Amino acid sequence: MEKAEKHILVVDDDTRLRELLQRFLREHGYMVSTAKEASEAREMLKQYRFNLLVVDVMMPKENGFEFLAKLRRESLVPVIMLTALAGVDDRITGLENGADDYLSKPFDTKELLLRIANILKRVDSEKENKEKLGLGLCVFDMQNKELHLKQGGIVHLTAVEQNLLMILGEKSGQVFTREKLSEILGAGQSPRSIDVQITRLRKKIEKDSKNPRYLQTVRGKGYMLLPD
Repeated sequence: MEKAEKHILVVDDDTRLRELLQRFLREHGYMVSTAKEASEAREMLKQYRFNLLVVDVMMPKENGFEFLAKLRRESLVPVIMLTALAGVDDRITGLENGADDYLSKPFDTKELLLRIANILKRVDSEKENKEKLGLGLCVFDMQNKELHLKQGGIVHLTAVEQNLLMILGEKSGQVFTREKLSEILGAGQSPRSIDVQITRLRKKIEKDSKNPRYLQTVRGKGYMLLPD
């Protein structure tokens, strides 16, 4: 994702700093919105999707720590805290409440820019990794529903096999009963046909389909996928 598509929300009651950061970050290619207090930020979060928040700690009515604690109940959006408080305890409080980074005022805007870039790069990398499941000699690309051999080439999957891997891959480690899988897949799939599909899929992703490492049977319960 390009910088121009990254949307940052700056939350600070200091009008001068708020406007300075908005101008600076826009000059460096980001979309930037601002809010002067926690309640205004909360309303904006209902309307827009932000890639990162820059939040001041010392705000009236509701401080940054309180805002962050409430935010983390419903969102994992990255947050950088800004504060004039230099104490270690305050830094720890921010991190315990779910802050991704912490910057003490006054700060160099170039340092803030670097920290933003590092966090967004990490988030993009984590997202990419989640969309690709390592399965021994294969990698399943969940975005494109494709099974690739690590040495090159694509393994053909039927539509049912693709959907099976998607269902199991999105909740890796979770056990699905044959009945639940047949219900989700629909299209005439029965619990018995699920067993057949699992057997065929194992032959494509397992080194030894009779002793599966990735697509496992949980005796008396169902099936689960355990990627690398």
